[in-house]
Amino acid sequence: MEETISLKELLHTLKKRMFLILSITCTAVLLSTVFSLFFLTPIYQSSTQLLVNQAKSDQPVFNPSEIQTNLQLINTYNVIIKSPAILDLVRQELDLDLTADQLDSKITVASEKESQVIAITVQDPDPYTAADIANTTAKVFQNEIVNIMNVDNVSVLAKASVKENVSPVKPNTILNAVIAFIVGITVSIGLAFLLEYLDNTIKNEQDVEQSLEAPLLGVISVIEDSGRDSRAKRTESIKNTGGESVV
Repeated sequence: MEETISLKELLHTLKKRMFLILSITCTAVLLSTVFSLFFLTPIYQSSTQLLVNQAKSDQPVFNPSEIQTNLQLINTYNVIIKSPAILDLVRQELDLDLTADQLDSKITVASEKESQVIAITVQDPDPYTAADIANTTAKVFQNEIVNIMNVDNVSVLAKASVKENVSPVKPNTILNAVIAFIVGITVSIGLAFLLEYLDNTIKNEQDVEQSLEAPLLGVISVIEDSGRDSRAKRTESIKNTGGESVV
């Protein structure tokens, strides 16, 4: 016999296991919030911007080809900024107790499409350290690019600074709570249906038919026992009728 599940049965399962679903979901959200607030280290972010200028030239007329050349060089600059040749000098200048790879993991270099602006973004538990690393990286790159590529077309557009009441970018407590809510409710609903599937007890007439694979002929209703008082009254009635029971 093919077994089908109706929407009504699904809703009944959810209603039956509602306490389990709410408990798991609320616990997941609570644990995520507590973990984000008290156990994860806050990470601050600071950025500086570099401008890839038109290469210095004796030509007084605006030359679009030079701008296009600078745009093509930006990808090369992005790689050079995170190279050991630059990061080792940054570590030495700031006296950082970090390897080049560890420093590299803190720095993100990106450029806007069709733009001559390069953004150097640094993330660190200390907002002032993040700003120092960003500014020093930009300064070192600006100085060293002259020797590395024999060009002098990079200038600092905006320096990194620490604002008052700066907020960390990580962890995002609200986002983590939302993710925990989605995961919690998904897991709890799946667990509810799994428990219902594993529950092989017979609860209604349909379960009898599915278990025996036979049609149902009849149902015996539940007869409530009214207790000793009812039996005593029935005995007294028989006595009053001379011992004849009345049906």
